[in-house]
Amino acid sequence: MTPVSDADFDILVIGAGQAGLSAAYHLRRLGLRPEREFLVVDHSAAAGGAWQFRWQSLTLSTVNRVHDLPGMSFAETLPAGSEAAPAATAVPHYYELYEKRFELRVRRPATVRAVCDRATAATCPAGAVDGLLHAELEDATVRVRGVINATGTWDKPFVPYYPGAETFAGRQLHVHDYRTAAEFAGKHVVVVGAGVSAVQLLDEISQITTTTWVSRTEPRWREGPFTVDEGRRAVALVEDRVRRGLPPRSVVSVTGLPVDDRVRAARERGALQWNPMFARIEPDGVRWSDGRFQAAQVLLWATGFRSALDHLAPLRLRGPGGGITMTGRLATQVAADPRIHLIGYGPSASTIGANRAGRAAADELTDYLSVHRDPPAG
Repeated sequence: MTPVSDADFDILVIGAGQAGLSAAYHLRRLGLRPEREFLVVDHSAAAGGAWQFRWQSLTLSTVNRVHDLPGMSFAETLPAGSEAAPAATAVPHYYELYEKRFELRVRRPATVRAVCDRATAATCPAGAVDGLLHAELEDATVRVRGVINATGTWDKPFVPYYPGAETFAGRQLHVHDYRTAAEFAGKHVVVVGAGVSAVQLLDEISQITTTTWVSRTEPRWREGPFTVDEGRRAVALVEDRVRRGLPPRSVVSVTGLPVDDRVRAARERGALQWNPMFARIEPDGVRWSDGRFQAAQVLLWATGFRSALDHLAPLRLRGPGGGITMTGRLATQVAADPRIHLIGYGPSASTIGANRAGRAAADELTDYLSVHRDPPAG
């Protein structure tokens, strides 16, 4: 594929985590040349995606699973006896080797501040050419015909507001900023959330100090192995939402929490005694609507993340309800603008889903650009 006149590249891949590297691999497989016909940019200074920022106690033996990137096994990059290795070092090392093997030439650190189109955004440069997307970086503007966005969610932690939050005299932090349980020794920690991270950190922190577990919805447990059919059904539920333009739910939210030996041990210690959500936060703890009070010095919010898509706001992709209507084989293509693919959004937010979505986005976007030489109508 030859870039059209005035475009710097045919395709820009934003983000070099699992989804972005998968998309880049498949663009190469289709014959596109990195730094010639497609460009991969990443805001981090080093390879590794969000993995490089995970807490050090998250080892390869405790992480759910690290899925292979296409064309290269994770296992071949690991030394013997590496089960205790921190995921925050082992996985980035794998990504670094992967980028080198397939010569993906990721440009970093490079932050995309905005992607705009003169047809939809007044902020576009005066010299914008109709049909091209303009990605504004800190030191340059890159003009492309299509975008595969793979920015994931790690950079957008979500903390819901509860009355009195601003009065809390202790420490509040999100899982995004968690490092080690040792810093909470001697303090009572309230962990908020009903996902895998909440359970993992409850297990860890409860071995150091006292904890209370609360969440808005009661946790759903899953006994036994997770079958392929169950996984497909879970992904289908999330996919249905984004195809209808609704804000996505996480795949994990519909699969349930796996029960393993660590969970059973935490249950025996009493660390997984669930409580409904408190009604308000007070300076020295939290209070429920029935008047019950729990003194606390730490509130740890394991309340998930939102898709990091602020840089796409000038394109006006969201509908009235805040969702983005998706289409395509694996629901990666934005219905309102087929030049944009989102991976790591909705059904492709899991690591295994990101691999499949990377291939679908690469295939569908290159097909679209081969046929459509003119800007989309509207």
